[in-house]
Parts: sequence; C-alpha cells; structure tokens
Amino acid sequence: YFILTIKENIMSDNGKILSALLIGAAAGAVLGLLMAPDKGSNTRSAIWERGEDLYDQLSDKIEEGKGALSSLKGKAKDTAVDLKNKAMSKAEQYKNDAEEEVRGIANKALQNS
Repeated sequence: YFILTIKENIMSDNGKILSALLIGAAAGAVLGLLMAPDKGSNTRSAIWERGEDLYDQLSDKIEEGKGALSSLKGKAKDTAVDLKNKAMSKAEQYKNDAEEEVRGIANKALQNS
C-alpha cells in the first residue's frame, strides 16, 4: 500500500508538472504569435495549428498515463494474489502443525491411561 501511494503521488506530481509545461508552452506560443508582425489570418492560422499540436501531444501523454496506470493496476493485482496465496499456504501449514500437535497430545494421553 505504501509503495502504491508513493507511486500515485509521483504520477500526480508528474502530471501537474506536465500540465504546467504544456500550458506555459501554449501561452508562450500564443503571445509570440500575437506579437509577431503578420497578417491576422496568418496569426490565427498559426495559433490554431499550434493548438492542434498541443492537443495531440496532450492526448499522447494521456494515453501514456493510462498505460502506466493499467500496468500499475496489473502489478497491484498480481501482488495481492501472491500475498493471498502466501497467506493461505501459511494458514494451511499452521493448521497441519496444530493437527499434528493435537494428535501427539492425544497419543500421549492414551498411552498414559
């Protein structure tokens, strides 16, 4: 649980950083284009194209994040199944040890009677 929480925090921080970088890049591109001495139609076209590029980049990053989350989910599930199996095995071992101990005590009681 602790490791998953750390990974979630790291992924959350990375997402915030990525968002800030993309927003900053978009704002810089828009300001740069608005300040450039060019026709309005050319400027609007350039802004639109840059927006599409940023949208595509963001979409790619979202898909990467989904893949990472899916992978993390799979690993967590595998870990949970492994822990369950180990716990069941240990419980079975304790049960067998207890049964053996009870049989030993019963045999001693029968021999002493």
